[in-house]
Amino acid sequence: MIKRGFAHLGVFFLYLVSLLPLPFLFFFARLLYYLLYYVIGYRKKVVRENLLKSFPEKSAEQIIKIEKDFFLFLSELIFEIIKMTTISKQETLKRVKFTGLEQLEKHFNAGESVLACTGHYGNWELGTLALGLSISAKTMVIYKPLTNKIFESWFNTFRTKYGNVFIAMRQTLRGMAAYKNEPTLLCFASDQAPTREETKYFVDFLHQPTAALLGVEKIAKATNRPIYYFKVNVIKKGYYHVDVLPMCLNPASANEFEITNLHFKFLEDIIKEQPQYWLWSHKRWKFKPE
Repeated sequence: MIKRGFAHLGVFFLYLVSLLPLPFLFFFARLLYYLLYYVIGYRKKVVRENLLKSFPEKSAEQIIKIEKDFFLFLSELIFEIIKMTTISKQETLKRVKFTGLEQLEKHFNAGESVLACTGHYGNWELGTLALGLSISAKTMVIYKPLTNKIFESWFNTFRTKYGNVFIAMRQTLRGMAAYKNEPTLLCFASDQAPTREETKYFVDFLHQPTAALLGVEKIAKATNRPIYYFKVNVIKKGYYHVDVLPMCLNPASANEFEITNLHFKFLEDIIKEQPQYWLWSHKRWKFKPE
């Protein structure tokens, strides 16, 4: 009961913080960066190990530079996500621009649903919010529920405030069935880590065997819905540009694991361009093939 009370107070505090303009919040993000990196050392060991194994060709100085840039971006990302509680439609669309959405509209106009892939790169949360405001079809997002249900409710309130539908990962098929009579865009952050029990396949990703979820591939091959990759580019602090790229337009004809290999290759190429914007603090390589 006490924990619930503190959680509700925390959510209310975050709402008050979200009322401040983003430039003001970025000042606090800089302070948070110093706290996380230099004082607390939040998951610093995890980030360093992930970077060293992912970029064996880089020098120690280059690794540390990426590491510091990541922690600064993570601090800014935290405040950007808090701001989403009260961000307006106009501000959302000003901060996230898309190229290539007309490809999706051709499918929607023909009554076809589409699958979207991306990774935990840049501000994927703000991008999803803007996406729902930018296309004619319903945007449906597959997500992994949080343990704390009060904070999950807070997250989902601003995630869905402009019409997006969020579907818990284990309810994917049920969610698809609920909207089977209309065109939809079903979105996956396809770099999420499966549990050891869920792992059926390892992909070569950033020089390491990486456990991969096969949900995107299974749904794509079963429905033959075309797949597009959403490449997020960080333009400057708080501003993003997303390129919509055709990834696999006829999934039914793809070989086994071809789609999974493909979306990891898309993400790897993006990370190599600007590595500081991926979620390096995640324990992505917790286990290896047996």
